[in-house]
Amino acid sequence: MRVNLMKFFRPIAILAVMFCGSFSLRADLADGIKAIVNDTVITYAQVEDFTAPAVEALRGQYASQPEIFQQKLAVALNDSLEVLIERQLILHDFDTEGYKLPDSVVDGWVQDAIRKRFGDRVTLLKTLQAQGMTLEQFRDQIRDQNIEAYMRSKNVSQEIVVSPYKVENYYFAHQDDFKVEDEIKLRMIVLNKSSPDDTNTMDLAREIKSQINGGASFQQMAAVYSQGSQQHESGDWGWIERSVLRKELADTAAKLKPGQVSDVIQTSEADYLMLIEQTRPAHVRPLNEVRDDIEKTLRAQEQARLEKQWIDDLKKKTFIRYF
Repeated sequence: MRVNLMKFFRPIAILAVMFCGSFSLRADLADGIKAIVNDTVITYAQVEDFTAPAVEALRGQYASQPEIFQQKLAVALNDSLEVLIERQLILHDFDTEGYKLPDSVVDGWVQDAIRKRFGDRVTLLKTLQAQGMTLEQFRDQIRDQNIEAYMRSKNVSQEIVVSPYKVENYYFAHQDDFKVEDEIKLRMIVLNKSSPDDTNTMDLAREIKSQINGGASFQQMAAVYSQGSQQHESGDWGWIERSVLRKELADTAAKLKPGQVSDVIQTSEADYLMLIEQTRPAHVRPLNEVRDDIEKTLRAQEQARLEKQWIDDLKKKTFIRYF
């Protein structure tokens, strides 16, 4: 929400005359303001509201570390302030470039937002009431969000071409990022226990192993009996690094040769049968496997650079004051 600075200061000035406390009032006013961008005030309350979702996550993550929580909170509040300042810079740029936005366009954006986020107007009004927001504030919010998205697209989201030369340079400069540990192509049958003392799964696992030894395919047994998340893929885990497995499974996998089926592997939660289909020693992933990922990384870096350049240019021609 944007606040007209003159409207904000006028009643303050009147009070200052009434109480002859101009210095004290200016201090109190600064306590409520975090920044001014041209004629728009960004208040402490706006920064706190914007940061609220991140604060809840930080509070849960650092509940037992209050000092670290305070450090993270300070960073989050500062980041939120910068985002809100950027938003005002972009909105001001939209206005100064002389764009005209018909009310009908904003009305369409609002109706689309209601349909996607709330379903109907009644639900919207109840939600806004619970959040202490008016319908006009909601409309302004939707308008500003869409303007910001348009301006970012116009000034930043241009087609970025990444040359093969840059991709190859990045690949050879970041070899450690593409290192892969020993890998195995794995299938598993998982039989969950009802309790740590459950012996039924062990009996079933031994029966399944007997059928596999007798010629039944591991894939078919996994599709029928496995209770793991890969049951519908016939127990196929694909290629994975052995180190990601829990210790009991990793230790067994290290001893198996391709084509071997393990004995029953017991844990307190489940019993397992494992088939190693192939192995692959530690290596650096070849360029052709990671080229697309590198291109995405380089495009993202270039887009971030262009966005920073654009925002820096806006800051140079805009009045900004921090409090």
